[in-house]
Amino acid sequence: MSRTDPPPPPPPLPSPIFDSHCHLDAMAQRAGVEPSGAFVAAVMDAARAVGVVRVITIGDTLASSAWCARTAGEHPDVYAAVAVHPTEVAGLDDEGYLELERLARQPRVVAIGETGLDYHWERTTPAQQEEHFRRHIDLAKRVGKPLVIHDRDAHTDILRILDSEGAPASVVFHGFSGDEAMARVCVDAGYVLSFPGVITFTNAPALRAAARAVPVDRILVETDAPFLTPHPFRGRPNAPYLLPHTLLGLAAAKGCEPDELAAAIRRTGASVLRVASPAP
Repeated sequence: MSRTDPPPPPPPLPSPIFDSHCHLDAMAQRAGVEPSGAFVAAVMDAARAVGVVRVITIGDTLASSAWCARTAGEHPDVYAAVAVHPTEVAGLDDEGYLELERLARQPRVVAIGETGLDYHWERTTPAQQEEHFRRHIDLAKRVGKPLVIHDRDAHTDILRILDSEGAPASVVFHGFSGDEAMARVCVDAGYVLSFPGVITFTNAPALRAAARAVPVDRILVETDAPFLTPHPFRGRPNAPYLLPHTLLGLAAAKGCEPDELAAAIRRTGASVLRVASPAP
């Protein structure tokens, strides 16, 4: 099998779950096809076949956010979040924020994200990123929707800015990558932590220790598709239908039953992100 080939589907989960963070448009781009309605329908058919019944598709530019909002309006099991990623904020102006706010107020848009800080790439400066992170925090407060945070190599500054600005009522750390101490700080602050396929990697014991420190009612699970594909398919294209691998890995790390964890995640999705909770 080539590293570009999609992995095979896992066995279906015994109870339904939702993918709290994926990029349907980037999945299509990676596959070399148009991000069309037919593509989204095919993604959702494959996901539902293994028990993944809802997804949130996340914007990372103005164009991506517009596509995500439109797609959520066209597909009943797709929700959207809108924002400009910290590495893409150069040139984002007041007019851009007016467009983000227009998109954010649409009913199928459930969050502002992903926004935050990324000190791995150098396409934008830390100062630029901080300015726009603060503006996204303000936007989330004004529209009354959760904030979905991208945090790469920037834990201390993310927490500092949230503290100085005053966090929105709901905050989700997407693709949580901190250690146990960071997880405990986030839990104490009332934040929700979303765990990706990295939790299944053999070289991620610190992330599994962090997961053990988080109550089940503060946890979400995600693919970040087409990125962060879980073990044993690391490096191959990720998709919502692969979420069962991550859920099972997360349940094992926490020492709980997958059904128990799935039920808690459904409740958190409904209460924090307003994602309709399917019957188990």
